[in-house]
Amino acid sequence: MLLKSLKLKDFRQFKGEQFITFSDDPVQNVTVIMGDNGTGKTTLAQAFTWCLYGDTSFKDKILLCKATSSQMLPAQTEKVRAELTLIHKNTEYTIISEQNYKKTEKIDKPVESVGQRSFTIMFKQHGQQEYVKPSQLDGRLKEILPKELARYFFFDGENIKAMGDELSQGKGTEFARAVKSLLGLDAFTAAIDHSKKTINSYKPDSGADLKIERYNQQIEALDKEIEKIEKRLEDIAKEEIPVSEKIGELQTLIDKNKASEQLAANKKKLLARRESLVASKSRNIGELLSTFKQAPAYFAKKMMKDSLQLVQDAGKLDKAVPFVRDKTIKCLLERKRCICGTELSIGSDAYTELNNLFNFVPPKSIGDSINDFRDKCRDRVRSCETMFGSIEAKYADICSFDSDYADVEQEIIDIENQLLGLDDVGKLQADLMRYKTQLRNLNDEKIGLNGDKRVKESEKQRKEGELSALALKDDHNRRIMIYKAYAQYMYDSLRLKYADEEEKVRKKLEETVNEIFHSILGEGFSLKLNSKYDVEVVLNEIGGSSETSTAQNISIIFAFIAGVIQMARDSQNEDGGLLVSEPYPLVMDAPLSAFDKTRIQTVCDVLPKIAEQVIIFIKDADGEIAEEHLGNRIGSRLSFNAVSKVETYVS
Repeated sequence: MLLKSLKLKDFRQFKGEQFITFSDDPVQNVTVIMGDNGTGKTTLAQAFTWCLYGDTSFKDKILLCKATSSQMLPAQTEKVRAELTLIHKNTEYTIISEQNYKKTEKIDKPVESVGQRSFTIMFKQHGQQEYVKPSQLDGRLKEILPKELARYFFFDGENIKAMGDELSQGKGTEFARAVKSLLGLDAFTAAIDHSKKTINSYKPDSGADLKIERYNQQIEALDKEIEKIEKRLEDIAKEEIPVSEKIGELQTLIDKNKASEQLAANKKKLLARRESLVASKSRNIGELLSTFKQAPAYFAKKMMKDSLQLVQDAGKLDKAVPFVRDKTIKCLLERKRCICGTELSIGSDAYTELNNLFNFVPPKSIGDSINDFRDKCRDRVRSCETMFGSIEAKYADICSFDSDYADVEQEIIDIENQLLGLDDVGKLQADLMRYKTQLRNLNDEKIGLNGDKRVKESEKQRKEGELSALALKDDHNRRIMIYKAYAQYMYDSLRLKYADEEEKVRKKLEETVNEIFHSILGEGFSLKLNSKYDVEVVLNEIGGSSETSTAQNISIIFAFIAGVIQMARDSQNEDGGLLVSEPYPLVMDAPLSAFDKTRIQTVCDVLPKIAEQVIIFIKDADGEIAEEHLGNRIGSRLSFNAVSKVETYVS
């Protein structure tokens, strides 16, 4: 996306109509707008977000220029207007926001808004100017730049500091959503959601079959219950974040208290020991249950050994004539003549001998069956020889857990009681224990819900299997089940592909961000990005994590925003790439003031190379710095000329 121009009319201190063009040159892609504090830098930055989304951060929500309103007569109306022209995916858009205001005779409220803000999007198609339908405005704006992503491209020094703090403190959830949206992963999630809805839409037609209807109703009820559980699990995950943050803050305050330093250190070790014990018990229980799968064979071992003793001579029991079956003998007796020609009259020796063979020929021959039984018994006896010893060892480990865990838990309680007795940390420790209880309750609820979910999913799967078997008896329903199977296959394939692509994006983002981060702060630090897009700053020399300073936090968010933009640009140049996204410009209010002088040059060098377009609002005092470090990249220079505190012009 490239910003071409912004036209304002009576927006705050920008009196009358004022037209601003931005440099969209591929090399000289920087627009610098200079002015002293209070002349309108922040106002102009806010004009972008108001034009796009109708939002500003001003305490005074009246946007009409005071220099204009002071000249209005009672009942007279004037219009505030912002018109932003941009190019998105090779299409030129003009986005217009307008708000009417009326002069009143009220002393406390001389001007008031009239009606709602009007919002229009126009675009050029085949040389003709077209208007986006009102019902499609929100959707089209989301295609151009979703509101939740705007903060990463329209920001000031304070916002960038706050975003840097969020990332460094493990609050990367919102940034993760932004990354997935900007880098095209949302297309995958949309396809996955669509596939899931498609699967749920394929239901066998019950017709007159009450069983199918009953199964459909039961499965729908289970779906609703599972959905309700998933919604609660999402709520719990959101509730856990502030509680965990508060626990971290309180734990940090307690750890910093010198009087409780050793106690806090001991408590950390005990907490780690407790987690290790819980993990060990869980592992041992799993291994014990796995070993116990051999129990049927183990308990039947005595019977199998006795049986083997009885059937060891099974080969002698097989008196059958090879390749002769009961039907053969029956045929000969009915013919009353043997194949050798001997007469088979009832009561003769030959007749009696043939008749006795019925007891031995197949299917009554048991010799082969006994041999198979004997082999299986031997295999099972051998397989369970070590079961008792393994279970005994694992059970001993599990039994030792209770004693060890109780000792560790008691030591933790003792330390917490000691901390409660300290004046400096008593209240902190009480708060910490309260938040821990809250977190533990949430975790217990989560464990219970996950268990309920597994049970209901298992029940749903069973009923779906029974429904499928019932539905396959009908041609129409058989086709429905085939379609559902195809949809399920697509859903599973998309989920696997999404997981693979998301991991690739995250690893590539980490590499790209580190390159930019190193260019700003040097090689001493690196950034690690986990699956939740939380950031850990690592000291390269020792490999351990490090607390971040304000400058580092600001550098982190700059590096991340620049990294995402870099990847978005790269994805445009990839032939046959699955993920294609649109790079965005950077509109920054006083970004250089967030850095010390040693970093300004690096930032000025990096951002114009990575972003397609950079628009910077800076103080006049920083003009020399901008010229020094951005001189050859500046394509447009503008300045604020303030006539008064309520009237400014851009030239």
